[in-house]
Amino acid sequence: MTTLVLVEHAAPRSVPLDDVAGRALARSGLVEASPDLETSGRWRVRAKGVVGVATVPVPDGPAITVRVQPKLPVARLLFLLGYSRSPKGWRDDQVDVAEEQELLPAFARLFTRQAEHTLRQGLLKGYVAIEETALVMRGRLRFAEQVRRHHGRLVPAEIDHDEYTTDIAENRLLRSACETLLRLPVPTDVRGRLLRLRADLIDVSPISRGAVLPTWRPSRLNARYHHVLRLADLVLRNASVEHRDGDVTVHGFTFDMARVFEDFLTVALREVLADHTGHCVLQARHHLDEDRLIRMIPDFVHYADDGTPLAVVDAKYKAEKPQGFPDADLYQMLAYCTALNLPEGHLVYAQGNAPHTRHRIRNAGVVIHQHALDLDQAPGDLLASVAHLARRLIGK
Repeated sequence: MTTLVLVEHAAPRSVPLDDVAGRALARSGLVEASPDLETSGRWRVRAKGVVGVATVPVPDGPAITVRVQPKLPVARLLFLLGYSRSPKGWRDDQVDVAEEQELLPAFARLFTRQAEHTLRQGLLKGYVAIEETALVMRGRLRFAEQVRRHHGRLVPAEIDHDEYTTDIAENRLLRSACETLLRLPVPTDVRGRLLRLRADLIDVSPISRGAVLPTWRPSRLNARYHHVLRLADLVLRNASVEHRDGDVTVHGFTFDMARVFEDFLTVALREVLADHTGHCVLQARHHLDEDRLIRMIPDFVHYADDGTPLAVVDAKYKAEKPQGFPDADLYQMLAYCTALNLPEGHLVYAQGNAPHTRHRIRNAGVVIHQHALDLDQAPGDLLASVAHLARRLIGK
């Protein structure tokens, strides 16, 4: 198996690959890949905005494992992921992975440690609704099913009843996250700990691949499960088999950094503005034209109590080039401001040389602000930067 280790958005690397392997890598959508025009038998490969580890199959050849390291320290990335899922429940002291350079080993250690702590008091139990065909009456008779299946006979009986069991949604999610991580190239010591966790959960049924994840509701009874369940959700939603362009099937554990940044920024802004009047909507749906044919979905809109838009924000995870940020972002924000009847709009970038620039649009009376948010800060400092941005949105 060929292994490529890349860094997110770094310069292209020339690597030895035959044409079949290079084309499979290019079709996977994980990275940018093209033949090296200067040297035969080599391809130039560049990581985009997807980080993590994934395996790309190659027809009639060894698979290619692609490991993309994030530009951010792993601990910072894990904070962004955790905060966007649970802004009030996340604590930075849960992330102690400074020694890890790659995302998957760090995430596997974090999940394993939290799961071990959670299950130290034993498995949570709860009531589960069971529907079955039985020879003995138990619980409630399902009359419609009894008539449909057995034409009025009393035995066997179609019944439903509540069973007090460990086979509940919370434990099933943990079991399935264990199974998922065990299928990935995690460190040997973590694999051993995951196997022990799976043994503790052996009586719990895993979730079938591709099935809808069961829902759980935070409560006093499952409070000790809250943190690990959010980690399990990240595992199950980001470690999957994906069918990409060109029918190349990719299996791995990856995160789209643009989505990570967008989720963090919009949730953090919503938390800051929760104490102010009005309300916030993430991924608000609007239309640019009067016929409502041209759909727009700005990342974040702050509304007054009567529904009047007060501020609009769009998150942009991209590197600033020497000539500045792309003009297309400004055109997009101008359209948002026009449709929402706002005098100002805000573009927030994940990095940049200047902390803030502004553009007054000719003949439109619209000012577009471009902010750069440094993600490589301590969590408290990063949240303070977001709070400062939120105050600018509401003019305070």
